Amino acid sequence: MANFSYEVFSEVAKRKTFFAAATQLRVTPSAVSHSIAGLEKELGFSLFVRNRTGVKLTSDGKKVLPVVQEILNTEAKLREEAARINGLNEGRIRIGAFSSVCINWLPDIIRSFKKTYPNIELSVIQGNFNAVAEQVRVGTLDLGFSALPIKEKLEVIPLHRDPIYCITPKSFTPRADKIIARSDIQDKNFILQQIDYDRDTKKALDTYNVSVNSIHYSIDDASIIAMVESGLGLGILPELALQKLSGNVNRYPFQEHFYRTICLISHAEAKQTPSTRAFVKEIQKYLLKRYGDEWAKQFANLF
Repeated sequence: MANFSYEVFSEVAKRKTFFAAATQLRVTPSAVSHSIAGLEKELGFSLFVRNRTGVKLTSDGKKVLPVVQEILNTEAKLREEAARINGLNEGRIRIGAFSSVCINWLPDIIRSFKKTYPNIELSVIQGNFNAVAEQVRVGTLDLGFSALPIKEKLEVIPLHRDPIYCITPKSFTPRADKIIARSDIQDKNFILQQIDYDRDTKKALDTYNVSVNSIHYSIDDASIIAMVESGLGLGILPELALQKLSGNVNRYPFQEHFYRTICLISHAEAKQTPSTRAFVKEIQKYLLKRYGDEWAKQFANLF
């Protein structure tokens, strides 16, 4: 089975249509269809179920996708290692991250990395915590920024404890002036992203016995700020998400301290390419510069 068939399979699984995969691979849709048919014949089972909107993986297809992706990643690692031996500065790194890391960390990290490694190709995909972890697991991403806990069997490096704040309208004043206590948020509505409700945000709300009926879901961090500003409820957001958001709102710490722990996820270091290992070092350098000695005491020895 030629590796081109593996590339086609991986791309169709990602794009979910033969046409989109063909466009990405710069071949005809019929070539993609022929390649998938040949691979299915050789494997002895169907890889995709066709429907009106495109295709989706069969249960067997889901089982073999990580194996195929590992073969493709190993081939990319071989090419990059050969380039390194030959003294060339080449490679590819596929990065996944959630929005506040994409906005606040990655631009500076990538800019600095590119000064040293200008010929290494970087691609960034934005997604939620679970989506990023799943793509790292199957091998379509090399590195991912997510938040603990990570259920997938991956290498996990904690990076930063990100404080979580209560976001209120300007007209709201806590009874203790600068700290949110249980009595401040009784019978209050909360606005948050649904994906956040199974992690540290849920821990904060559960601690304060906030009813599920009092929770309303929003699309993103900016819309949470807008809704709080309009007096539709209170919000909960971590510090990093607030860095480049503006609005006529206040932020207060809770009486109990809550954090989310941002982490870096990847496959075992032995599977990482030289360029990926170099990018991890760039992340470490950036965080040390941004957060200083206190960060180094907590996290530097984890790399």
